[in-house]
Amino acid sequence: MKPNFHILIYLFSFALFSQKSHDKTNATDDRPNFVFIVADDLGYGDLGFTGSTQIKTPNIDKLAQTGIFCSQGYVSSAVCSPSRAGFITGINQVEFGHDNNLAHSQPGFDPQFLGLPIGQQTIADYLKPLGYISGIIGKWHLGYEDQFHPLNRGFDEFWGYRGGGHDYFTSNPEAKGYMAPIECNYKTPQPITYITDDKGDECVDFIKRHKKEPFLLFASFNAPHTPMQATKADLALYGHIKDSKRRTYAAMVHRLDVNVGRIIGALKEYSLDKNTLVVFISDNGGPIDNGSINSPYNGKKGTLLEGGVHVPFILNWPKTLPSGETYSHMVSSLDIVPTFLAFAGGNVKEYPFSGTNLMPYLMKGSKQIPHDNLMWRFTISAAIREGDYKLIRLPDRLPLLFHLPSDISEQHNIALDNLDITRDLLEKLGKWDVSLPHPLFLEGAEWKKQQLYQYNVNYPLIQP
Repeated sequence: MKPNFHILIYLFSFALFSQKSHDKTNATDDRPNFVFIVADDLGYGDLGFTGSTQIKTPNIDKLAQTGIFCSQGYVSSAVCSPSRAGFITGINQVEFGHDNNLAHSQPGFDPQFLGLPIGQQTIADYLKPLGYISGIIGKWHLGYEDQFHPLNRGFDEFWGYRGGGHDYFTSNPEAKGYMAPIECNYKTPQPITYITDDKGDECVDFIKRHKKEPFLLFASFNAPHTPMQATKADLALYGHIKDSKRRTYAAMVHRLDVNVGRIIGALKEYSLDKNTLVVFISDNGGPIDNGSINSPYNGKKGTLLEGGVHVPFILNWPKTLPSGETYSHMVSSLDIVPTFLAFAGGNVKEYPFSGTNLMPYLMKGSKQIPHDNLMWRFTISAAIREGDYKLIRLPDRLPLLFHLPSDISEQHNIALDNLDITRDLLEKLGKWDVSLPHPLFLEGAEWKKQQLYQYNVNYPLIQP
């Protein structure tokens, strides 16, 4: 009887431990907070830890140095709105027709369809049943009409603007577009001082107000997106840069970094840093004409070359994730929602995510990889990356095939020298492409005209 008795004791103890662990996991105090920081039109090479010698970004650099830098981090689109539609839902946006930027000037489209489709849930929707409060500070760019408003898409708080950009110094109560007034549902917004700092203020205030409950803070900066505007003090810091556009851009990135530091500082001030997962990305590559540099990658915003979709990608939570590591397998911005949901205690398998929960892959010792391949569709172009190879399909041209480990800057098209690989990737890309719905709205004709030309440009591949 003794063996049976011991077995019973063991089972009882295990059950008790499991129950306690379950209770602890689901206790409000133990659920992590999430801070999702998004830069706008940031060049890959314009941070200290990605190689910049001109622009100082100590706060973002520290996030990478004390967290996990995903060196093969991608977004799901080369421009703002579809990229945001992807990373806020965890579903590749082309799967629900959000292929392009909002085409409010395109004739023939009903405004009621110009935004993130109503049927798509956001990360705020997923976290709400789990007891989270969610706030977005800054840029929305997922629909101007009221049905698309962030407060109607799961978010509890909003300070910002519905469009794709904003003037950095002022707004007009009667204006639209970049001069539109700031909207806020929890207070009367103060006049804009410098909008990057104002967003930092609101992020810090959000953390302070919600420090005793689990939260999602979507810090949606518009720096360094146009218009190119910087403070006199920040311009003075970069007075040694002769090119005025590059100088202004550097000053704007500097101010972004300062406010990232303020957010991290607020987490530490309220002892939340140990239980907060911070993610930092850019929504796409730098457009070049704003003074950005995507080196060592070729291309720019709006192209499916690496410079358009390969972005700085950091996850920081030293308490739980490895610290000071570089993760070298492909990850996608589509992975952010399922990762947040998994850490919050939700069941990721219940939902049709295109992305995956990164948690098991980022842990030390894991030999699995999150993605066998990644695919993109944008206006007239489409692309697939699988393993070391990347193929881009353009109309009326031979496919572009690159071996990225030996050609990081995508300078040598090897499609004709590797016909088996080219055919295989074209077939996989084609099967995926024909399974997708038609875009709900389209870019303007002028944008399409620019697409092929953008693949003929020689982009800067080294630091200035």
